[in-house]
Amino acid sequence: MFREEKKDAGDLIQGTLEMLVMKALLRGPLHGYGVAEWIHQTSQQVLKVEEGALYPALHRLELRGLLKAEWGTSENNRRAKFYSLTAEGKKRLEAESQRWSLLTAAVAFVMQAG
Repeated sequence: MFREEKKDAGDLIQGTLEMLVMKALLRGPLHGYGVAEWIHQTSQQVLKVEEGALYPALHRLELRGLLKAEWGTSENNRRAKFYSLTAEGKKRLEAESQRWSLLTAAVAFVMQAG
């Protein structure tokens, strides 16, 4: 799903990619490469989303009504599919963000236990 950029980077919990994709699209429409770049840059180059994981995730989210897609022209003047969050996608992202916060806090408590 993700390629490690740094030696100590770990695998992410299943389902995290879809949450990160939705987070990338919260700011506005992006094409697939733009989504992958945003995640890579925002993670301080730790996470690199592989095409083989990204495009199936975009398709799944679109089929579930969480994203909509429209064809347009990219910044390098090529035809590209631009994805954006639907209202349902925004609701799902909020729920997933809350779940993620609880999960990461719980893991942190366990890891800090004596």
